[in-house]
Amino acid sequence: MNTTTQDTELKARHRKMWASGNYPEMVTTFLLPLGPRLVEACGVKEGDRVLDVAAGTGNASIPAAQAGGQVTASDLTPELFEAGRARAKDEGVELNWVEADAENLPFDDESFDVVFSSIGAMFAPHHQAVADELIRVCRPGGTIGMLNWTPEGMIGALFKTIGPFAPAPPPGAQPPPLWGSEEHLKELTGDRVDWTTLDRDVLEITAFEHPNDYGEHFKAYYGPTIAARRNAESNDKADEFDRALSAFCDEWNLGTDDRARFEHEYLMAVGTRS
Repeated sequence: MNTTTQDTELKARHRKMWASGNYPEMVTTFLLPLGPRLVEACGVKEGDRVLDVAAGTGNASIPAAQAGGQVTASDLTPELFEAGRARAKDEGVELNWVEADAENLPFDDESFDVVFSSIGAMFAPHHQAVADELIRVCRPGGTIGMLNWTPEGMIGALFKTIGPFAPAPPPGAQPPPLWGSEEHLKELTGDRVDWTTLDRDVLEITAFEHPNDYGEHFKAYYGPTIAARRNAESNDKADEFDRALSAFCDEWNLGTDDRARFEHEYLMAVGTRS
Protein backbone atom coordinates (compact mmCIF):
# COMPACT_ATOMS: atom_id res chain seq x y z
CA MET A 1 0.00 0.00 0.00
CA ASN A 2 1.48 3.36 -1.00
CA THR A 3 1.71 6.36 1.30
CA THR A 4 -1.11 8.27 -0.43
CA THR A 5 -3.52 5.36 -0.03
CA GLN A 6 -2.51 4.92 3.62
CA ASP A 7 -3.10 8.61 4.32
CA THR A 8 -6.49 8.56 2.59
CA GLU A 9 -7.60 5.55 4.61
CA LEU A 10 -6.26 7.10 7.82
CA LYS A 11 -8.18 10.35 7.25
CA ALA A 12 -11.35 8.38 6.57
CA ARG A 13 -10.84 6.43 9.79
CA HIS A 14 -10.26 9.62 11.79
CA ARG A 15 -13.35 11.26 10.33
CA LYS A 16 -15.47 8.20 11.16
CA MET A 17 -14.04 8.06 14.69
CA TRP A 18 -14.86 11.69 15.52
CA ALA A 19 -18.30 11.38 13.93
CA SER A 20 -19.10 8.42 16.17
CA GLY A 21 -20.62 8.83 19.60
CA ASN A 22 -21.77 12.35 20.40
CA TYR A 23 -18.89 14.80 20.70
CA PRO A 24 -21.25 17.83 20.79
CA GLU A 25 -22.71 16.36 23.99
CA MET A 26 -19.24 16.24 25.53
CA VAL A 27 -18.69 19.88 24.63
CA THR A 28 -21.87 21.04 26.33
CA THR A 29 -21.32 18.78 29.35
CA PHE A 30 -17.89 20.10 30.38
CA LEU A 31 -15.72 21.45 27.55
CA LEU A 32 -17.43 24.80 26.90
CA PRO A 33 -15.07 26.92 29.07
CA LEU A 34 -12.03 26.10 26.93
CA GLY A 35 -12.98 27.98 23.76
CA PRO A 36 -13.40 31.39 25.38
CA ARG A 37 -10.15 30.92 27.30
CA LEU A 38 -8.21 30.44 24.06
CA VAL A 39 -9.95 33.34 22.31
CA GLU A 40 -9.13 35.66 25.21
CA ALA A 41 -5.51 34.50 25.33
CA CYS A 42 -5.15 35.15 21.59
CA GLY A 43 -6.60 38.66 21.93
CA VAL A 44 -9.08 38.30 19.07
CA LYS A 45 -10.52 41.71 18.17
CA GLU A 46 -12.92 43.35 15.78
CA GLY A 47 -12.08 42.66 12.15
CA ASP A 48 -9.44 39.97 12.72
CA ARG A 49 -9.39 37.25 10.09
CA VAL A 50 -9.53 34.14 12.27
CA LEU A 51 -9.01 30.48 11.39
CA ASP A 52 -10.02 27.77 13.85
CA VAL A 53 -8.27 24.53 12.87
CA ALA A 54 -10.06 21.31 13.83
CA ALA A 55 -12.88 23.48 15.14
CA GLY A 56 -15.35 20.68 15.81
CA THR A 57 -18.61 22.28 16.95
CA GLY A 58 -17.08 25.76 17.08
CA ASN A 59 -16.27 25.90 20.78
CA ALA A 60 -13.56 28.51 20.08
CA SER A 61 -14.90 29.76 16.74
CA ILE A 62 -18.16 31.07 18.17
CA PRO A 63 -16.64 33.22 20.95
CA ALA A 64 -14.09 34.50 18.40
CA ALA A 65 -16.98 35.65 16.22
CA GLN A 66 -18.62 37.22 19.26
CA ALA A 67 -15.38 39.15 19.80
CA GLY A 68 -15.72 40.61 16.31
CA GLY A 69 -13.54 38.22 14.34
CA GLN A 70 -14.26 37.17 10.76
CA VAL A 71 -14.10 33.47 11.55
CA THR A 72 -13.53 30.39 9.43
CA ALA A 73 -14.21 27.17 11.33
CA SER A 74 -12.48 24.22 9.67
CA ASP A 75 -12.58 20.52 10.50
CA LEU A 76 -11.92 17.13 8.94
CA THR A 77 -15.29 15.94 10.27
CA PRO A 78 -18.07 18.15 8.86
CA GLU A 79 -20.64 16.00 10.67
CA LEU A 80 -19.81 18.16 13.70
CA PHE A 81 -20.80 21.37 11.93
CA GLU A 82 -24.55 20.88 12.36
CA ALA A 83 -24.33 21.33 16.12
CA GLY A 84 -21.96 24.25 15.63
CA ARG A 85 -24.22 26.03 13.17
CA ALA A 86 -27.19 25.62 15.53
CA ARG A 87 -25.27 27.09 18.45
CA ALA A 88 -23.89 29.93 16.30
CA LYS A 89 -27.44 30.79 15.24
CA ASP A 90 -28.57 30.79 18.87
CA GLU A 91 -25.66 33.10 19.74
CA GLY A 92 -26.45 35.43 16.85
CA VAL A 93 -23.14 35.10 14.97
CA GLU A 94 -22.18 33.95 11.49
CA LEU A 95 -19.15 31.82 10.64
CA ASN A 96 -17.70 30.24 7.53
CA TRP A 97 -17.67 26.44 7.99
CA VAL A 98 -15.12 24.59 5.82
CA GLU A 99 -14.23 20.90 5.63
CA ALA A 100 -10.44 20.82 5.91
CA ASP A 101 -7.53 18.57 6.87
CA ALA A 102 -5.24 20.19 9.46
CA GLU A 103 -2.26 18.64 7.67
CA ASN A 104 -3.22 20.15 4.30
CA LEU A 105 -5.30 23.29 4.80
CA PRO A 106 -7.13 24.64 1.72
CA PHE A 107 -6.21 28.27 2.42
CA ASP A 108 -3.72 30.68 0.89
CA ASP A 109 -0.39 31.52 2.49
CA GLU A 110 -0.49 34.30 5.13
CA SER A 111 -4.28 34.70 4.80
CA PHE A 112 -5.25 34.95 8.50
CA ASP A 113 -4.43 37.33 11.35
CA VAL A 114 -5.14 34.71 14.02
CA VAL A 115 -4.80 30.95 13.64
CA PHE A 116 -5.73 28.78 16.59
CA SER A 117 -6.90 25.34 17.69
CA SER A 118 -8.52 24.18 20.92
CA ILE A 119 -7.92 20.46 21.63
CA GLY A 120 -8.43 19.79 17.92
CA ALA A 121 -5.38 19.91 15.65
CA MET A 122 -3.47 17.95 18.29
CA PHE A 123 -5.31 14.81 17.14
CA ALA A 124 -3.98 14.89 13.57
CA PRO A 125 -1.36 12.13 13.35
CA HIS A 126 1.52 14.00 11.71
CA HIS A 127 2.48 16.82 14.05
CA GLN A 128 5.11 18.51 11.89
CA ALA A 129 2.72 18.76 8.96
CA VAL A 130 0.14 20.43 11.19
CA ALA A 131 2.64 22.89 12.65
CA ASP A 132 3.86 23.81 9.16
CA GLU A 133 0.29 24.47 8.01
CA LEU A 134 -0.64 26.59 11.03
CA ILE A 135 2.38 28.77 10.36
CA ARG A 136 1.91 28.89 6.58
CA VAL A 137 -1.61 30.32 6.68
CA CYS A 138 -0.85 32.90 9.39
CA ARG A 139 0.47 36.29 8.28
CA PRO A 140 3.86 37.45 9.61
CA GLY A 141 3.22 39.23 12.88
CA GLY A 142 -0.04 37.37 13.30
CA THR A 143 -1.06 35.25 16.27
CA ILE A 144 -0.91 31.47 16.58
CA GLY A 145 -2.63 29.89 19.55
CA MET A 146 -3.15 26.35 20.76
CA LEU A 147 -4.83 24.81 23.77
CA ASN A 148 -3.69 21.19 24.11
CA TRP A 149 -4.01 18.44 26.71
CA THR A 150 -0.65 17.66 28.35
CA PRO A 151 1.11 14.28 28.38
CA GLU A 152 1.30 14.35 32.18
CA GLY A 153 -2.34 15.31 32.74
CA MET A 154 -5.51 13.27 32.94
CA ILE A 155 -6.19 13.04 29.21
CA GLY A 156 -2.58 12.04 28.60
CA ALA A 157 -3.10 9.28 31.15
CA LEU A 158 -6.40 8.31 29.51
CA PHE A 159 -4.66 7.74 26.18
CA LYS A 160 -2.03 5.62 27.91
CA THR A 161 -4.83 3.59 29.52
CA ILE A 162 -6.86 2.93 26.38
CA GLY A 163 -3.87 2.77 24.01
CA PRO A 164 -3.15 -0.96 24.47
CA PHE A 165 -6.74 -1.74 23.46
CA ALA A 166 -6.89 0.58 20.44
CA PRO A 167 -6.10 -0.36 16.83
CA ALA A 168 -2.39 -0.02 16.06
CA PRO A 169 -1.54 3.50 14.92
CA PRO A 170 -0.17 3.90 11.39
CA PRO A 171 3.56 4.39 10.81
CA GLY A 172 4.67 7.91 11.65
CA ALA A 173 1.64 8.80 13.77
CA GLN A 174 2.47 10.62 17.00
CA PRO A 175 0.52 10.63 20.30
CA PRO A 176 -1.87 13.61 20.52
CA PRO A 177 -0.86 14.73 24.07
CA LEU A 178 2.70 15.43 22.88
CA TRP A 179 1.30 18.76 21.69
CA GLY A 180 0.92 19.69 25.35
CA SER A 181 4.68 19.50 25.87
CA GLU A 182 6.43 22.87 25.69
CA GLU A 183 9.57 21.22 24.34
CA HIS A 184 7.69 19.34 21.59
CA LEU A 185 5.84 22.49 20.55
CA LYS A 186 9.08 24.45 20.26
CA GLU A 187 10.71 21.64 18.27
CA LEU A 188 7.83 21.69 15.78
CA THR A 189 7.84 25.45 15.23
CA GLY A 190 11.50 26.39 15.71
CA ASP A 191 12.20 30.08 15.24
CA ARG A 192 9.09 30.58 13.11
CA VAL A 193 6.92 31.33 16.16
CA ASP A 194 7.86 33.46 19.17
CA TRP A 195 5.91 31.83 21.99
CA THR A 196 5.00 34.60 24.44
CA THR A 197 2.59 32.48 26.49
CA LEU A 198 3.26 28.90 27.58
CA ASP A 199 1.09 28.37 30.63
CA ARG A 200 -0.36 25.22 32.16
CA ASP A 201 -3.80 25.30 33.72
CA VAL A 202 -6.63 22.87 34.43
CA LEU A 203 -10.23 22.42 33.40
CA GLU A 204 -12.15 21.37 36.51
CA ILE A 205 -14.91 18.84 35.86
CA THR A 206 -17.74 18.37 38.35
CA ALA A 207 -20.45 17.17 35.96
CA PHE A 208 -20.43 13.55 37.15
CA GLU A 209 -21.91 12.17 40.36
CA HIS A 210 -19.81 9.02 40.61
CA PRO A 211 -16.25 8.51 39.30
CA ASN A 212 -17.32 5.73 36.95
CA ASP A 213 -19.92 8.02 35.36
CA TYR A 214 -16.97 9.80 33.75
CA GLY A 215 -15.80 6.57 32.12
CA GLU A 216 -19.29 5.68 30.93
CA HIS A 217 -19.64 9.13 29.41
CA PHE A 218 -16.41 8.69 27.47
CA LYS A 219 -17.42 5.21 26.31
CA ALA A 220 -20.71 6.57 24.99
CA TYR A 221 -19.62 9.87 23.44
CA TYR A 222 -15.85 10.14 22.85
CA GLY A 223 -14.60 8.86 19.49
CA PRO A 224 -11.15 7.57 20.59
CA THR A 225 -12.64 5.71 23.57
CA ILE A 226 -15.40 4.24 21.41
CA ALA A 227 -12.85 3.02 18.85
CA ALA A 228 -10.63 1.48 21.54
CA ARG A 229 -13.59 -0.23 23.25
CA ARG A 230 -14.84 -1.60 19.93
CA ASN A 231 -11.39 -2.98 19.13
CA ALA A 232 -11.13 -4.51 22.60
CA GLU A 233 -14.48 -6.19 22.10
CA SER A 234 -13.37 -7.69 18.78
CA ASN A 235 -10.34 -9.15 20.59
CA ASP A 236 -12.38 -10.52 23.53
CA LYS A 237 -10.89 -7.90 25.87
CA ALA A 238 -13.97 -5.77 26.53
CA ASP A 239 -14.14 -6.70 30.21
CA GLU A 240 -10.44 -5.97 30.62
CA PHE A 241 -10.96 -2.59 28.97
CA ASP A 242 -13.87 -1.75 31.26
CA ARG A 243 -11.88 -2.66 34.37
CA ALA A 244 -8.92 -0.56 33.25
CA LEU A 245 -11.14 2.45 32.57
CA SER A 246 -12.93 2.06 35.89
CA ALA A 247 -9.63 1.92 37.76
CA PHE A 248 -8.47 5.00 35.84
CA CYS A 249 -11.56 6.94 36.97
CA ASP A 250 -11.00 5.98 40.59
CA GLU A 251 -7.32 6.92 40.42
CA TRP A 252 -7.93 10.40 38.97
CA ASN A 253 -11.00 11.29 41.02
CA LEU A 254 -10.20 14.23 43.29
CA GLY A 255 -13.64 14.29 44.84
CA THR A 256 -15.60 11.61 46.69
CA ASP A 257 -17.36 8.41 45.72
CA ASP A 258 -20.66 10.32 45.63
CA ARG A 259 -19.46 13.55 44.03
CA ALA A 260 -16.65 13.12 41.55
CA ARG A 261 -14.23 15.87 40.61
CA PHE A 262 -11.56 15.70 37.95
CA GLU A 263 -8.95 18.07 36.56
CA HIS A 264 -7.79 18.05 32.94
CA GLU A 265 -4.42 19.76 32.61
CA TYR A 266 -3.79 21.70 29.42
CA LEU A 267 -1.07 23.87 27.92
CA MET A 268 -2.09 27.32 26.70
CA ALA A 269 0.35 28.34 23.99
CA VAL A 270 0.16 31.71 22.23
CA GLY A 271 2.83 33.20 20.02
CA THR A 272 3.64 35.57 17.20
CA ARG A 273 4.40 34.28 13.72
CA SER A 274 7.87 35.46 12.68
